[in-house]
Amino acid sequence: MTTMLNWLTKRADLSPDHDAVVLPDDTTYSFKELYDHSTTMAHFLQQKGIKYGDHVAVMSPNQYRFIVTIHALNMIGAVSFLLNSRLSRSEIAFQLDDGDVSAVILDEQYRDQVDHQNVIAIDACDLEESVAFQPISIDLETTAHVLYTSGTTGQPKGVQLTYGNHWWNANGSALNLGLYPHDRWLLSLPMFHVGGLSIVYRSVIYGIPIHLHDTFDVHAIHRDIMERGVTIMSAVSVMLDQLLERLGGERYPEHFRCMLLGGGPAPEPLLNQAKTKEVPVYQTYGMTETASQFSTLDDDNALDKLGSAGKPLFPNQLLIVHEGESLPANQVGEIMVKGPSVTSGYYKREAETAEKLEYGWLKTGDLGYLDDDGFLFVVDRRKDLIISGGENVYPAEIESVLKGHPDVIDVGVVGQTDSRWGQVPVAFIVSGKPVEDLDLDAYSHAHLAKYKVPKAWYDIDELPRNAAKKLLRHQLQARLGE
Repeated sequence: MTTMLNWLTKRADLSPDHDAVVLPDDTTYSFKELYDHSTTMAHFLQQKGIKYGDHVAVMSPNQYRFIVTIHALNMIGAVSFLLNSRLSRSEIAFQLDDGDVSAVILDEQYRDQVDHQNVIAIDACDLEESVAFQPISIDLETTAHVLYTSGTTGQPKGVQLTYGNHWWNANGSALNLGLYPHDRWLLSLPMFHVGGLSIVYRSVIYGIPIHLHDTFDVHAIHRDIMERGVTIMSAVSVMLDQLLERLGGERYPEHFRCMLLGGGPAPEPLLNQAKTKEVPVYQTYGMTETASQFSTLDDDNALDKLGSAGKPLFPNQLLIVHEGESLPANQVGEIMVKGPSVTSGYYKREAETAEKLEYGWLKTGDLGYLDDDGFLFVVDRRKDLIISGGENVYPAEIESVLKGHPDVIDVGVVGQTDSRWGQVPVAFIVSGKPVEDLDLDAYSHAHLAKYKVPKAWYDIDELPRNAAKKLLRHQLQARLGE
């Protein structure tokens, strides 16, 4: 067992007056204020019955109170289940049941999306009311969060992330990207995703402020970078594309030193455009199971290794494997990763955990290769996975829902190239009726998050399958001309 002071407690002691969170309207909270608000929230939640070890779901927009709530639950020692606010009622209900959640903390705007007997309004706590509260110490081996990620079987699974996973991820990132007293990290990614959540922890561990945005507003973010001292931003390709368009003929100031680009392989034309505009793009490879970044390009190689996700962060390890054998340079195989930021497994999924983790090595299911210098190039973000605007979309999950429609006999979902989102899901439907008569859009919106709803529907007499009845998705892809 390795314990340490609660990270926010320590940070508030070291640099109480330094900026912790900066909002677009110039409202600023110091680390001391963030600590006081978090202890007040912790006391409030404790009075509502939340205690150490409880599984507590949180559903909130990217607002200051979300950060406060994350820290407050850490201070109590509850396990946080951060809910994607874009999910449907049925998807949320599944996660609450599967995760054995005892209480849900939410912003009132999401009240109609959640059906749970113990709901606590996130805005019911008066943060200005100062109360005494003693945060518990952090045990690096204790689970801090369970974040659900879509599964290839059609059912999401909860990734267990410990405080140690977050601690090593933050330290590995700093050793790769460097850390400067003037650093300011812009956060517009959802904090219910690991990419956004990881920035919350880096802020208190590093002692640097978050510039928090509730949505991706390209003009507000452009202003933050140009005028408000932001040095680092985490983004996905669709964000970078819009920012480059907004940048036009301008150039970012010299203090902006890193556009950390994740969410899947970036289109080469986009990377070349960023290079032309002298935007410092550092591609990164990671996933929920690795607490965000795992392998990231560094400053010395950002231009020479365009398209690469760099090398594993310190002290991570990475192998390219095929049929149990490690492959030499420039051969494509499955990416396997190992390190202290890698999850210990999936909540209540012993069989899947055993299948994915062997002797600490995680089988990512992603394909890639290492070049002669040991730099990672990701070829595909998982077999069959669709990445739409940085969101992971699994065809099997959509198929599972659509097969519940009374007139759908069979269905196959694949990704179609889209100039804005990278990919969007489309569905091939086997039915006794034309797809336009099935009202599949309304059915899908009732059961799926908006970004998972197929953007096109195609009639097909029979889905292509092999002798084992496995769907041959590449044949469906060929019908799209891709």
